[in-house]
Amino acid sequence: MRRYDLLIFDFDGTLADSFPFFLEAFDTVADTHRLRRLDRSRVDELRGCELPQLMRHVGMPRWKLLPVAMQFRALMAQDIARIRLFDGVRELLRAEAARGTVLALVTSNSEANVRAVLGDEARLFAHVECGAALFGKRRRLRRVVQASGVPSDRVLCLGDETRDLNAAQAEQLDFAAVGWGYAKPETLRARGPQLMFNSVSEMATRLAGRSAA
Repeated sequence: MRRYDLLIFDFDGTLADSFPFFLEAFDTVADTHRLRRLDRSRVDELRGCELPQLMRHVGMPRWKLLPVAMQFRALMAQDIARIRLFDGVRELLRAEAARGTVLALVTSNSEANVRAVLGDEARLFAHVECGAALFGKRRRLRRVVQASGVPSDRVLCLGDETRDLNAAQAEQLDFAAVGWGYAKPETLRARGPQLMFNSVSEMATRLAGRSAA
């Protein structure tokens, strides 16, 4: 595994275990914006869909993305105590920071929610880009890379959705897909990420053992 000097993490589904909250909150959001509720019997199937397919499934026009995202952030803020980082994430972040790796975060969630869940580990991130549009992560990734001064071939993006992967590939950045988030692992694997991690412990071990070359 090659050396990466900058790790750019997604938040929901990658660092934070928020998918159960998403499923519960979606009914409220759907009723507010006159969308179809998620068919709970098809959740596993829907995790294999791209975001545009999910939008069609619930009848969401693109113009509703922003108000829907804002309501999700607000609902999460009201119930933020139940959102936790995945086991092992805090230790991984501390270990990477101690090795001198630059840590960054690009997420569509709010900064207040992110910092509340990260707690003390928020200080480990040199670059934090919050409130990104669901289809607008590419510009945020570019901004982080430029601000960091790290060459693009030493940057690794890590995420759990195909839109994360698409944004990284559009910026010609390496991408590591994580198999414990919103999208099904096989869906991500089919898109050809440079790396695939099946657990937080595997990610920590492989990042720790990467080449210093």
